[in-house]
Amino acid sequence: MEKGTLYVVATPIGNIEDITERAKKVLGTVAIIACEDTRKTGVFLARIGIEKKRMVSYFEGNETRRAQEIVRQLEKGEDVALVTNAGTPCISDPGYRVVHLAREHRIRVVPVPGPCSVVAALCASGLPTDRFSFYGFLPKKRKRFFESLCGEKGTLVFFVPARELRKVLEEIDKVFPDCDVVIAREMTKVFEEFIYGKPKDCISALEGKKAKGEITLLLSFPKQARKGKSDKKDKSQCR
Repeated sequence: MEKGTLYVVATPIGNIEDITERAKKVLGTVAIIACEDTRKTGVFLARIGIEKKRMVSYFEGNETRRAQEIVRQLEKGEDVALVTNAGTPCISDPGYRVVHLAREHRIRVVPVPGPCSVVAALCASGLPTDRFSFYGFLPKKRKRFFESLCGEKGTLVFFVPARELRKVLEEIDKVFPDCDVVIAREMTKVFEEFIYGKPKDCISALEGKKAKGEITLLLSFPKQARKGKSDKKDKSQCR
């Protein structure tokens, strides 16, 4: 029996019009859709004209068990699409576990590219794009983590819950106040906003604003902090 294919399908991060024709075709033809939240995905599918699809939940907490179940279905010859609530699966997301398991079982994995908040924020940030590092969600104990980044080359990208954004900016300001910061929020939506400046500038710009959801935060060190004959980190711009 021929094994099925696992499709890793990117979905819009806000604007429904960002769904690709290929993504719609794949989602409409696969036997199963593995998704972070079946209710949200059900609503999304209905909006793009796809109804009555078999869905299974796949999220952080059940990913180990569910990945095994999905692989069993793939080995039976059923095609499966993996989606997240918004954007590209496996980016700071447990989707990589089922992909890894599928690869171990020699199951074909096919990416269906599309929206990704990291790339969307980066290309509109005005910060260096020739080299960047994505760190996902910040750890709870951040001071030492930030200090370890001082002098890094390229642009650094993080996810930050909106409720923690101001505190994170204050912590960044204490460690490297001269870095360049870009805050990307509500991307592709009606109230899309990019805030630029030094940490203190961004803190001031947030006064009176009520942010919710997830923020994409980018920062870059001034060129003088990255110059040097070696690749050793230059901590001269850090307090």
